[in-house]
Amino acid sequence: MDFGLLDGRGQLLGNPYHYRDSRTDGMMGAAFRRVPREEIFAATGIQFMQLNTLYQLLALAERQDPGLTAAATLLLTPDLLNYWLTGRALSERTIASTTQFLDPYRGQWAVDLLARLGLPTHILPPIVEPGTVLGDLLPHVAAETGAQGVLVVAPGCHDTASAVAAVPAEGADYAYLSSGTWSLLGVETQAPVINAASLAANVTNEGGVCGTVRLLKNITGLWIIQECRRAWAAAGRPLSWDQIVAAAGAAMPATAVIDVDAAEFAAPGDMPGRVRAFCERTGQPVPDTVGALAAVVYESLALKYRSTLARIEGLTGRTAAPLHIVGGGSQNRLLNQLAADFTGRPVIAGPVEATAIGNILMQMLATGALASLAEGRNLVRRSFEVEAFEPRPRPDRDERLGRLEALT
Repeated sequence: MDFGLLDGRGQLLGNPYHYRDSRTDGMMGAAFRRVPREEIFAATGIQFMQLNTLYQLLALAERQDPGLTAAATLLLTPDLLNYWLTGRALSERTIASTTQFLDPYRGQWAVDLLARLGLPTHILPPIVEPGTVLGDLLPHVAAETGAQGVLVVAPGCHDTASAVAAVPAEGADYAYLSSGTWSLLGVETQAPVINAASLAANVTNEGGVCGTVRLLKNITGLWIIQECRRAWAAAGRPLSWDQIVAAAGAAMPATAVIDVDAAEFAAPGDMPGRVRAFCERTGQPVPDTVGALAAVVYESLALKYRSTLARIEGLTGRTAAPLHIVGGGSQNRLLNQLAADFTGRPVIAGPVEATAIGNILMQMLATGALASLAEGRNLVRRSFEVEAFEPRPRPDRDERLGRLEALT
């Protein structure tokens, strides 16, 4: 969702901000006062999160930021990198779709929406499809790197778009989970699903490769554990990921359930304290050890996967199985098994570096080394090892799911 602003000479006007910056606080409400929430969703099909580019841009406008006034071009982070490599100021569709101001039907900027919000539209670059050959490296880049004769291809520039491209799936009735700082859970569709039910579910219709749509939910993922680990290290207790997972496994079943998407878990800070405070506020046992706290987070994540998958299946009318888990989080065997247990679906974990692999697949499609996405996924199946997890009985699943639903 982050971006850089260029002046008329193509120079960066200032350092980009991180999407967790507090400048977007209150910006969703400011947007809804100008354009109703329902109309923003109808125009874009994108999940409402205050970190979206739409609210970052509105924050600049509300503060009359001189950088926005001076800007000639807005480039999202991967587009900015491609610009520095090739000199071409373009926006690739999958990353453009995450802004919450792209029309998902036409694949073009929703300029009418931006105009109603009082936001500039002249700074938006032309949009290209994933797999577009942008051209050769600029001469000075080629000279500095020694990479002569290298073509630059715009892959699925959104990392999840590339990760989903590399899901080693067969057929269409599967679900994917790109597991990392965020947990992005969804299915692949051929058209956006934009209606009252998808608005109520607050799902997102992001661009996928090869003309697909990624109907998914952005779930706060292993960010909570990452911040806990950072806090524990700062307190003099450095722990490896394996140590945290082992402690969590020994402490299961978890004593409480949290809503991982609650607002208090979004920003950096004392995450262990926030988890304990959430449990206390909701009348649940407060975890008092590393293992007990990590168990609460991991099981709550798996429960969120269950509830989210059920909502997405309700929107599409089809059962999604198996669940493919890709990305760095697919190395967490405990969470993979919990995902299988709570969703009741077989889980196939891997490959770990799905984003890089999907990027390579799109380069191969662009240059003719692959004929189709299906052929690329077949190549992934033959090239990388995966691990299967079968669901185990969880008699407490429905009771714990009910506790989660009561919190959201």
